[in-house]
Amino acid sequence: MENTKDITVRFGQRVKTLRLQLGLSQEAFADKCGLDRTYISGIERGVRNPTLEVIAVIADGLGIGLDAMFRF
Repeated sequence: MENTKDITVRFGQRVKTLRLQLGLSQEAFADKCGLDRTYISGIERGVRNPTLEVIAVIADGLGIGLDAMFRF
């Protein structure tokens, strides 16, 4: 399960990098996605494990495809 933790951290870092490239705060991004800011924070810190549905919402909010979400 250690590998599972690694992917959540890497995914969270990817979300944060892409969000910052768009110049969005966590709060603005969360609002855009219809999610709670604390949930986005947890994802970015690697402590939350989002569902596939939430990953799709995040990708849409970032304006990218699902495949681009996992280009670490």
